[in-house]
Amino acid sequence: MSSSGKQKGNKMKKNTGIAVLIATVIATVLLVYTAAAGWGPTGTGAAKNIKTGLDLSGGVSITYETSDPTPSADDMADTVYKLQKRVEQYSTESQVYTEGLNRINVEIPGVTNADAILQDLGTPGSLYFIAQYDADGNLSYGYDQSGNVQLARSFEELQESGAIVCEGSDVASATGSVYSDQTTNQREYVVQLEFTPEGTQKFAEATKKAYANSETIGIYYDEQFISVPRVSAVISDGHAIIEGMSTIEEAQQLASFIRIGGLKLTLNELRSNVVGAQLGQNAIHTSVIGGAIGIGLVCLIMIAVYLVPGIIASVALIIYAALMFILLNAFDLTLTLPGIAGIILSIGMAVDANVIIYARIGEEISNGSTVNGAIGAGFKKAMSAILDGNITTLIAAAVLGLMGTGSIKGFAMTLALGVVLSMFTALIVSRIIVRAVYAVGIKDAKFWARKRTLKVLPFVEKRKIFFAIAICAILLGPVFMGINGASGKGALNLSLEFKGGTNTTVEFNENYSLEELDEKVKPVVIDVTGDANMSMQKVVGSNQVIIKTRDLNVDERAELNSAIKENFDVTEENITTENISSTISSEMRRDAVISVLIAIVLMLLYILFRFKDIRFATSAVIALAHDVLVVFAAYAVVRISVGSSFIACMLTILGYSINATIVIFDRIRENLRLGGKRSDLTELVDRSISQTLTRSIFTSLTTFASIAALYAVGVPSIREFALPLMVGIVAGGFSSVCVTGPLWHLMRGNKAEVEVKKNGKK
Repeated sequence: MSSSGKQKGNKMKKNTGIAVLIATVIATVLLVYTAAAGWGPTGTGAAKNIKTGLDLSGGVSITYETSDPTPSADDMADTVYKLQKRVEQYSTESQVYTEGLNRINVEIPGVTNADAILQDLGTPGSLYFIAQYDADGNLSYGYDQSGNVQLARSFEELQESGAIVCEGSDVASATGSVYSDQTTNQREYVVQLEFTPEGTQKFAEATKKAYANSETIGIYYDEQFISVPRVSAVISDGHAIIEGMSTIEEAQQLASFIRIGGLKLTLNELRSNVVGAQLGQNAIHTSVIGGAIGIGLVCLIMIAVYLVPGIIASVALIIYAALMFILLNAFDLTLTLPGIAGIILSIGMAVDANVIIYARIGEEISNGSTVNGAIGAGFKKAMSAILDGNITTLIAAAVLGLMGTGSIKGFAMTLALGVVLSMFTALIVSRIIVRAVYAVGIKDAKFWARKRTLKVLPFVEKRKIFFAIAICAILLGPVFMGINGASGKGALNLSLEFKGGTNTTVEFNENYSLEELDEKVKPVVIDVTGDANMSMQKVVGSNQVIIKTRDLNVDERAELNSAIKENFDVTEENITTENISSTISSEMRRDAVISVLIAIVLMLLYILFRFKDIRFATSAVIALAHDVLVVFAAYAVVRISVGSSFIACMLTILGYSINATIVIFDRIRENLRLGGKRSDLTELVDRSISQTLTRSIFTSLTTFASIAALYAVGVPSIREFALPLMVGIVAGGFSSVCVTGPLWHLMRGNKAEVEVKKNGKK
């Protein structure tokens, strides 16, 4: 090509780069405007319309009372758990807990029409299988002129006549699935049922009669028939199939109704209210300010450390944040404190991906590569670490989303969305902008990286010191738990969500705002109960306030009532008190533990598959255990309240820590493959950790800065949430850098040398 042709080609590339940068600026402005336009009461942006949980915006509170005045504890627990599953269709952050001996409270965030929820929710527990004819041959149900199925007699008469052959409690499980007909080769959508042993016997007798007479058995739920399948065979093994659904969604919905309709107790609505936020608008406001400050700090750190790539990373991070708000709104996800944890973790991972890439570019430039070559090599060599780290986190999010309940499910959904977005912005958006910036003429190496000489630090040699520090940090937990328990304070500061407490409803003479309640009422309650973790909710449209505290004995309740009467001129008749259970039931805790364990196992299997070395997976497990136990120790030492955010915090640390560990393992794996000569294993591990040290430090620093900003400006509940996260980030950074590599080296064997070949076989 001639000189003029080359200049023309370069000019075209430059013009393309300019066009890309202009488009990036326009797209960023539009995304930010779409996400945050008119923030505030009259705002129209996506951020304004994001659904928030009970802690941030309130919702509907419904109290049910069981028909049986003295239900068993097992039946109450079973009903609470199944009802929790049902109300999650409105929000993953819905809460269900007991009040007194025979009442169940349901709290659903983000809605304000209690009547609509009651109508949609129906009467829990009212699932029945009704024979077409009763024992005397009388018709149980028929079709009207419009073709709708209706009861032929009152429901009470059907119960007395024996037409009801099974109830929801007789069904052990129901699953919506796809069935392929071998004859017609067509797909059919069905619901597969499995009955309990008692239900199996009942259903066998009912289907025997119905099959002999070519009859149907109607499934009656919430005072209407949801399916009337014809019995085509005697079903004696406890397994049945309901056919006739047009889509898999319809089959899954029917299966859900059947599963959740099998409550052991019949519930009657006692009262319903619209309640305000538990934390107040100030919590949202300060969280937004803290988040903005945090992102600002992250951008400043990135620019100071990585120069032009830091500016690009900051733009990508802003695009990420705007897209996150838009998609939270688009997918109708509910945002709570645990959800904020998921966003914080995904922001950290978005920054981390950029740091890995730009640190790689800097290494290549320091090793003598051209800027253009360094850019290509940086993205290519960073790819495996970014993908492995994000995939392990996505595995955890998928398991938690499928198996978790309540806030755990919400955390998982928010985290998964954030991880996908972080990979998109780091691997695609950043790459496009980097290429455009280079094309417009910013090609001098001084703009892209500061030349550094790698100093290999003796991490393996110092491993005994690092292991001792790790063990001492872990032991702080049981030591302080023992001290706390011996002093009568309780080993851990368990909140209402974990151990239940006392619910005091007060009808004040004034309509206090939540901020006024915090200022005037809260100090009085804390002075009597000593419970700084108590919460208050306003009942919208009234002067009623719901005060939730630790479990109070009779004397403490009387003292609290007296204090309220004296300070606020409230009469005894306007104060009611009930015991309430934990909002995190034993079943939910069991599900959380099982889902976390499964997630860890799957993550480690993935590490084993990718790294082909069980010692990588084993050292990763030990590092994860260290990080969780150190954060657990912080809860014991500082007496941080152990509530719903506790679970989210632990999950966040697991995701953060495994990602940091994989980056170091990826470098060790790469260095093992790059040899071609005999290499000292100790030096190889030390060099691998040292090469990734910049990434480890700055990722920890940027993530820590974003959470520290949240801690600095947040309300007390936000601080209690942010503090253990900061401890976890420090612990995760320490274990990834100082523990995992030396531990892998120790398990590998204390050999002086290892044969390394380009194909990776040793």
